[in-house]
Amino acid sequence: MLNRVILIGRLTKDPELRYTPAGVAVTQFTMAVDRPFTTQGGEREADFIPVVTWRQLAETCANYLRKGRLTAVEGRIQVRNYENNEGKRVYVTEVIADNVRFLESNRDGGSGGGGQAPREETSNGGGNRGNNNYSRNNSNQDPFSDDGKPIDISDDDLPF
Repeated sequence: MLNRVILIGRLTKDPELRYTPAGVAVTQFTMAVDRPFTTQGGEREADFIPVVTWRQLAETCANYLRKGRLTAVEGRIQVRNYENNEGKRVYVTEVIADNVRFLESNRDGGSGGGGQAPREETSNGGGNRGNNNYSRNNSNQDPFSDDGKPIDISDDDLPF
C-alpha cells in the first residue's frame, strides 16, 4: 500500500501552532495549490488543502512560514471524522506532513521568526538534514547570494 502526496503551493494564512494536553506541538495551515488547467475564461483555479505538522516540524513551520510563502509539503493523506454539536458526522481530509521545504527566502526580512528561514529541508525524522547544498565549513556564506549577476537557467532546468 502507498499513501504519499507531494504538494507545492502558497499558504493562505499564517500557520496556527497549538499544543496537545500532553505538550506535543501541532501546526495547521492551508495551502492553495494551482490546478494544471485554466477555465474557459482563462482563469486558473486552485485547491485549498489543509496540512498538519507535528512536534519539531510543527514548531519550525510556525516560526518560519507565513501567509503567501511558496512551500513544498510531502506527507500522507488522512481522513478523520467526528460528531459535531448537531449530532452530524463530519469527515475531514488533510495532509499529515513529514517534510516541509521553504521554497522562497524571507523577502522582507522582518516577518516573523526573528530572521531568515533555514535553507535546508525540515522533517520529523531528521534524516534529511545532511542533504543541504552547502558544507558545514561554508555555513557563514550565503549560497543564495548572486552578487548582482544574472542567473542563467534554461527551461530544462526547471522542475515544472
